[in-house]
Amino acid sequence: MDKEKKVQNIFNTISGDYDRMNDIISFNQHNIWRNRTMKEMFVKNDHRVLDVCCGTGDWTIQLSEVAPGAQITGLDFSEKMLEVAAQKVEGYENIELIQGNAMSLPFDDDSFDYITIGFGLRNLPDYYKAITEFYRVLKPGGKLVILETSNPENYLINKGFNLYFGKVMPVLGGIIANRTKEYEWLYESTSTFLTKDELKALMAENGFVNIKVIRHTLGTAATHIGYKPIEWTGSL
Repeated sequence: MDKEKKVQNIFNTISGDYDRMNDIISFNQHNIWRNRTMKEMFVKNDHRVLDVCCGTGDWTIQLSEVAPGAQITGLDFSEKMLEVAAQKVEGYENIELIQGNAMSLPFDDDSFDYITIGFGLRNLPDYYKAITEFYRVLKPGGKLVILETSNPENYLINKGFNLYFGKVMPVLGGIIANRTKEYEWLYESTSTFLTKDELKALMAENGFVNIKVIRHTLGTAATHIGYKPIEWTGSL
């Protein structure tokens, strides 16, 4: 089974337990990381925002709440995750949820002021292609914000991180959600993901500038923020 279909099946399977398990396995750190990231963002009511790999909609909702007049689009390729998200976003008039592929976004060039992706990039078969698409649909001056788990640089912390994700987390997934194999994938996708420097370099290679990296919780996660440059026309 190719990676794209495999990941879609996994998230369709765990959608009902995803929110609860996310809180448990991250010790609620994912909310702290996202709140810290939001302090670097200044979403305004006239903005268009795309939340890629929106999952069950937590970041989508948070974006909607900080700018009730903004147009927020949540995109995910798991229909079951979107079903959970749809229940959570009821009453939010500025949120639209659509099913789609992050590597082939169904939007015109220069469409969004912000693109966010939280804990989704590592699940994609082609990181380069996805970031190329993010660049394409961002407006000049727009901002890409990536929040993702990351292997710590410190040797001892890295060993503990891999022990937890590789051994403990699948056991918790089996006990709490009866989904051991699915949570083994979370370790696999995390352990093989880009380093912080590699992701920064990939963003730069795709044209993003002024890239800022924010480390979270001893380097176990990181936020990468980059801008699509505004082209100078040569006229004043």
